[in-house]
Amino acid sequence: MNTDTPTAIRLHAANRTLTLLSHTPAVTHYNHRYFGSWWKVFEVPASSARTGPLLVADVNEDEYAGLRALVEMCPHEKASYARAETLVARDTTGTITAVSPAPQLAYQHHTTTGHLSIRGARDEQVALASARIARDALRGMLLADGWTLLHASAAVRDGQTVLTFGSKGAGKTTTALALATRGWQLLANDRIFVRPNPHGTLDVLPWPSAAAIGLGLLDALGWFDMTRTRVQAGENLHPTQHPDVTQALLDGRRTPLWEPDGRREMKVQVFPDQFTSWFGLDLATEGRAATILFPEIDPTAAPAATNRRRSLGDEDFMHGATEDRYPDILGLAPTGSGNDHARQAVAAHLAELPHHSVRLGHDLAANADFLAKHLGS
Repeated sequence: MNTDTPTAIRLHAANRTLTLLSHTPAVTHYNHRYFGSWWKVFEVPASSARTGPLLVADVNEDEYAGLRALVEMCPHEKASYARAETLVARDTTGTITAVSPAPQLAYQHHTTTGHLSIRGARDEQVALASARIARDALRGMLLADGWTLLHASAAVRDGQTVLTFGSKGAGKTTTALALATRGWQLLANDRIFVRPNPHGTLDVLPWPSAAAIGLGLLDALGWFDMTRTRVQAGENLHPTQHPDVTQALLDGRRTPLWEPDGRREMKVQVFPDQFTSWFGLDLATEGRAATILFPEIDPTAAPAATNRRRSLGDEDFMHGATEDRYPDILGLAPTGSGNDHARQAVAAHLAELPHHSVRLGHDLAANADFLAKHLGS
């Protein structure tokens, strides 16, 4: 529902900001909830929203329809964006307009001013889209400032950050959550920003996102029954969660669910703030890289250190090939995935950190105890 009076919130990541302005309270509420645990978010007077980078996101079917008609009558390209067919048009003034007919969303980026806008037909779709665009806009700013995006989880204790690398299923999320149950702060479960600082270390920032936790891991953490009770009571997990996962929770089924092609596990999608309000974990907004972990999962083994040698590679740096669900259709990251010099500097710093290879089993308590002892906490 729209109101006559807009509300505005300002997102802060490092020294970069983006203001979100909306006449739809559900939009600013969703973004405050989504980003507030890991980035700094403040409500600001709507009158000040026009200064600096700005995103305006509203539910307005007429304006959506007008933008769709505009794009369809102009030369345009087709792309897949957020799993929806999207039409993208560019004009001579530097304005990029994109329309996704199925979710009824229209996006515009006025590249000369940096102002962004979203129009759509439904509150939830506009809220989800605004969070995607806000995050990608700030990502572009951070990359331009020399930050690099890594495919890693992170946990923080006294400012010192353990970065965990590995391919899908290696145990990045398991490691971060195990440490978080032993007094560490969770900084990220899948990707992070890093940048060298003048003190010779690497600063670390979170990449806010819904956290994907498999049903089996949720059960091993001891969170399944509580999550099921809350869902049965009508509380909601993140709206991108597949309905089959929700039904499995309601039915009490704890075995993993897989997509029809068997390639990807369908997981519980947790809002960042639910880590605190549901599971009692503390979250971190920043840290300094101190240690690198390379885990591997062996269901039958006890947790232990290993002699397996693993070095960082291109797959540990986020780049276009790993971001195919969200291609940069609006030109928000002109430097792509960050400049080569920044990536090389990060790689050099990471190479100097202590590296630990560990084997983890399916006993989450044993994993947590071992990791805490192994890392000296």
